[in-house]
Amino acid sequence: MNNKLNSCTKDISQQYIMMLKDWIPTDASIAIAVENTYIYFHSSHQNIRLEVGQPVLPGSIAGQVLQTRQKTEAILDNSLFDTPYYGIGYPINVQNQPAALVVVLPPAFSAKKTEPFQFLTGKQEEEWNPIAINKISHIESLQKKTWFYVDGEQFKTTITLKELQTRLPSYFIRIHRSYIVNIHFIKKMARDLTSNFIVTLIDGSELPVSQSYITNLRNALEF
Repeated sequence: MNNKLNSCTKDISQQYIMMLKDWIPTDASIAIAVENTYIYFHSSHQNIRLEVGQPVLPGSIAGQVLQTRQKTEAILDNSLFDTPYYGIGYPINVQNQPAALVVVLPPAFSAKKTEPFQFLTGKQEEEWNPIAINKISHIESLQKKTWFYVDGEQFKTTITLKELQTRLPSYFIRIHRSYIVNIHFIKKMARDLTSNFIVTLIDGSELPVSQSYITNLRNALEF
């Protein structure tokens, strides 16, 4: 990125902050990305993992805005925060360069937007079945579809894991990019031959725990 662009970044960023501060929460975060690199970031959130100069991740809100040049909003996983977050991205220009302005609302905002699910409606063949949330042992993302399991039976839902993570009761824990588990159905946790954690459920199902989510599980079960 050239020196001219670097020299004007602060002034441009401050202009956007002045426009935004009247309507966004004081603990929201603001990021600006140009040429697939974050050139500005401001946040009062202590658990965020984002720095100036960091490349834009594919699939992130900033990445989608830079690619499509359209306003983008989504609930995303914990690639930046320790918990899911809600963000809105806007296409802007910085020194005639395509850029993305991203406003990230605090995790608490996302949690307060909607009440936790009391049930999920799952599909089996040509039937739709409403299932009480507390009967679901775990939820899986597989081949771009979401499945949940009850007494060994598999049901399909149209709701993504990212969305579910913000709407499930606190006893559901994300343990992997592809799995959310109901802790009431966990029988044991142990390391496998490669020292990775495996969660074994009461029905014998074994689910992997990825390194990025092991803290979630430890905090929930205090081990």
